[in-house]
Amino acid sequence: MAAMLQPQIILLKEGTDTSQGKPQLVSNINACTAVADVVRTTLGPRGMDKLIHDDKGNVTISNDGATIMKLLDIVHPAAKILVDIAKSQDSEVGDGTTTVVLLAGEFLKEAKPFIEDCVHSQNLIRSYRTACHLAIERVKELAVSIEGKSLEEKKSLLAKCAATTLSSKLIGGEKEFFASMVVDSVIAIGSEDRLNMIGIKKVPGGNMRDSFLVNGVAFKKTFSYAGFEQQPKKFLNPKILLLNIELELKSEKENAEIRLSDPSQYQSIVDAEWNIIYDKLDKCVQSGAKVVLSRLAIGDLATQYFADRDIFCAGRVTEEDLNRVAAATGGTVQTSVNNVIDEVLGTCEVFEERQVGNERFNIFSGCPSARTATIVLRGGADQFIEEAERSLHDAIMIVRRAMKNSTVVAGGGAIDMEISRYLRQHARTIAGKSQLFINSYAKALEAIPRQLCDNAGFDATDVLNKLRQKHALPSGEGAPYGVDINTGGIADSFANFVWEPAVVKINAINAATEAACLVLSVDETIKNPKSESAQGEAAASAMGRGRGGAAFRGRGRGMRRR
Repeated sequence: MAAMLQPQIILLKEGTDTSQGKPQLVSNINACTAVADVVRTTLGPRGMDKLIHDDKGNVTISNDGATIMKLLDIVHPAAKILVDIAKSQDSEVGDGTTTVVLLAGEFLKEAKPFIEDCVHSQNLIRSYRTACHLAIERVKELAVSIEGKSLEEKKSLLAKCAATTLSSKLIGGEKEFFASMVVDSVIAIGSEDRLNMIGIKKVPGGNMRDSFLVNGVAFKKTFSYAGFEQQPKKFLNPKILLLNIELELKSEKENAEIRLSDPSQYQSIVDAEWNIIYDKLDKCVQSGAKVVLSRLAIGDLATQYFADRDIFCAGRVTEEDLNRVAAATGGTVQTSVNNVIDEVLGTCEVFEERQVGNERFNIFSGCPSARTATIVLRGGADQFIEEAERSLHDAIMIVRRAMKNSTVVAGGGAIDMEISRYLRQHARTIAGKSQLFINSYAKALEAIPRQLCDNAGFDATDVLNKLRQKHALPSGEGAPYGVDINTGGIADSFANFVWEPAVVKINAINAATEAACLVLSVDETIKNPKSESAQGEAAASAMGRGRGGAAFRGRGRGMRRR
C-alpha cells in the first residue's frame, strides 16, 4: 500500500515531449531514409533535376546534392545530420554530395530490421565502423596514382576526372568543352589554395559554347561617369595602378559649419578642395600608369581628367576583383597616391574592354604572375547559368583534389561493387552476429550502382547480377567494371575513363558511416516547446523595454547650447 502512495517524481517541465527506446530510433531512421529518397533520383549522368521554389519566390533548378539539401528547410533533428554531411562533403571535396546522403540513408535502412528485432544499436555501430575501416583500406589498395606523368598527360587525366563529375550535371552535354576549361583554370592558379582566384562571371544570352576562359582577370564594366567613352579601351603592356581611395570632390559633412570674417576667404577654401583633387590626379598621371582601378568611386572630374590624358579608369571595382587583378598583374593596392613607385604598379600584356552579350567586360590577359583565371559563362536562362556555375564549382574542386591527392579509382559504381564483394567475403571469416551486420553494410553499398541503373531506366536487377558475376572472378580482372550508362550493360569504367579521385570515395564512406552511427546511437529525444517559446517571449519583451527606454531618454533630454 505504501509503495502505491509514493509521490510522482516530476523531473521535466509540464508539456515536455519525450520519446525514447526502439520506436524513437525507428522514427529517426525513417526520417533519414525519407531525406535520402528526395535526392536519390539525382544521382549519376541520367539523374533528374529538382525545381525548388522558396518563400521569397526564388526558383532553383539543380541536381547538386548539397544545394538541394541546403534549400530544403528540414526541421527533423535527426534528418538534419544528413544535411550537415552533405555540406561537409561539399566543402571538403566538392563532389559526391548525393552519394554521401544516399549511402547514409541506405546504411540506416539496412540497420532498421536489426533494430526492430531488438539488436542493440552499439553492436551495429561497432560492426559498421569495422566495415568502414576495411572499405577505406580497400579503396586505397585499388587506387591508381597519376603522379610522375608529363604536364600534357596529367592535363588529359585531370580532364577525364572533371568530365566524370560534369557528366551528371545539367551541362553534361558539353562536358569535354568545360572539362578542359576547368583543368586550364586550376593549373593557372597552381598551388594557390584560394579558390576565389578562379572567378566565374555569368552573362545571360548566347549558348554554352560561347563561354570562354580568360587566363587572367575579367570583370564587368563598373558604373562610369561622363567622359568615360573618350578613354582608350585597349592597351599593350600597360602599367596598372590599383587604389583604395576616392578620386572625387568630397562633399561637406551634414551640418558642417564654416565661419568666415571675409567673404573672399570662401573662394580660397573652394580652391583648396579643387587643388587637393587635382594634386591626387597629377600624381596618378606622373606614376606612368595607363590603367587606374579603384575600389572606391572615381568621380566625373577624374574620369574626364584621365580621358584627356589617354588613361583608362574604373571606380567601384569589387574587392574580390581588385585582389585578383593584384595577384595576376603583380601590383599592390595603394591607400595613398603619394610616392607611387614602379614596384607597386602591375602590368599585363594586353588590357582591353570587350563586349560580351549585353555586358562590357574589362579583360586583363597575358599576366606575368598569372595565379588567377576567369571563366565567363554564357547560356539562355538565369537558372541554367546558376546551375552551370554550381557544376563548374564541383568540377574545379575535384580537379584541385586530384592534383593534390593524385590517386583515382574507377567510377560508375565499380568501386562500390568491389568493396561490397570484398566485405561479403570478409564477413564469412567472422563468427557471430557481426557477420550479418557487415553483410548488410556491403548490401547498402550496392545502392549506388542500383540507383545509377534506375535513374537511367535500365533493369537494375539484371545489371547488378552481371556486375556481381564479373566482380566475383578469382583473377580480380572484374574489379574496374561498373554500369555502362550508354548501353544498359556493364563496362570497364577505367578503360572508359570514368574516374573519380579516391579522396571523394574515402570521404563519402567515412562521412556516411559516421552519420549512420550517430543516428543509431540516439535513443531518446527531448523536446521542450514551452520553455523555448517562453525564452523567446522574454527576450522579445526585454528588447522592447530596452529600445523603448532608449528612445524615451533621447527625446526627453536635449543638448545644451554652448
